[in-house]
Amino acid sequence: MLAIVQKELRILFGSPLAWVILALVQLVLTWVFLAHLETFLQVQPQLIMIANPPGVTETIVAPLFAMAAVVLLMAAPLLTSRLIAEERRNHTLPFLVSAPISMTDIVLGKFLGLMVFFSAVVALVAILSMSLLAGGPLDIGLLLSNIAGLCLICACFVSLGLYISCLSASPATAGAGTLGALLALWVMDNATGEGKDNITRNFSLLSHYENFNRGMIDTFDLAYFVIFILIFLVLSIRRLDGERLLG
Repeated sequence: MLAIVQKELRILFGSPLAWVILALVQLVLTWVFLAHLETFLQVQPQLIMIANPPGVTETIVAPLFAMAAVVLLMAAPLLTSRLIAEERRNHTLPFLVSAPISMTDIVLGKFLGLMVFFSAVVALVAILSMSLLAGGPLDIGLLLSNIAGLCLICACFVSLGLYISCLSASPATAGAGTLGALLALWVMDNATGEGKDNITRNFSLLSHYENFNRGMIDTFDLAYFVIFILIFLVLSIRRLDGERLLG
């Protein structure tokens, strides 16, 4: 599995696409960070007059991480689409599935390789947020909750994209399919109204991230993310196992 992870990282960071995405994501999130910081500085005199005013973590860091989740949702299909579909298009998939390693190692290797990239993005967002320590204290609990939530939702993006990549012979098709599925899971909580009892909210990825974004780690949200990741990893393993059996 470690060899697969190393191979994926070499391919990923040897490609200009990964660096372009990393630069664009950081540019967008830095702009969002500075915009919220400027707004906070403008309203700070009014906030002082409030009994329990929100701090910089609530007004700057939490919105930054919420935007990061949306930006990474858009970026994920570009990176996950090539995981298996490109192997199939280049006719290297038969060599991969016939190698003396398990399908579990292949799937987990590709999953973890891409998660290293997303972890780097999350780390950059965290460093950007921690720069606010130069001007005052941060709510570390809220910051850690956002970091954990963003890592989990990125893992969901990667696991779903990996499975859709297993179904396609074209990276473009896999990317479009992943983007469509992620957008559907994003807007699902608004499909039938604003009520919290809306059952479709239980299937929306970003609605489950909202509690993490507010600093509340709910076991239901945690279980949803873990089950979501496991389901699509297992489906990917079974799909590749089926191809190995068919030769």
